[in-house]
Amino acid sequence: VRVLESHWFVWITQMNHIPKEIGHEKHRDWLAATCNVEPSLFTNWFSGHLNFQIEHHLFPRMPRHNYSRVAPLVKSLCAKHGLSYEVKPFLTALVDIVRSLKKSGDIWLDAYLHQ
Repeated sequence: VRVLESHWFVWITQMNHIPKEIGHEKHRDWLAATCNVEPSLFTNWFSGHLNFQIEHHLFPRMPRHNYSRVAPLVKSLCAKHGLSYEVKPFLTALVDIVRSLKKSGDIWLDAYLHQ
């Protein structure tokens, strides 16, 4: 059970953060470093509503089942201030993780194996 739990945790946390090319502009990193995954009955259940990662970063103590209620407000506020509000499909999020792992593996191979 722990093996399944650890794999589930890694996929859920990483699908909202990888890959994100960000600068480090003060007070905007929280939005630039994450994105949401399109909501559906499955993604809401599978991620425990953490597919609303932008709202989670803004309101970490808010009950997760309420993120879908504030998401339209956050999205409109971002649009008003010219901030990016990224939402990607679930499968795209999973593919992004695999690509990021491959990129990390290639860097390791170049650094340690192909010396």
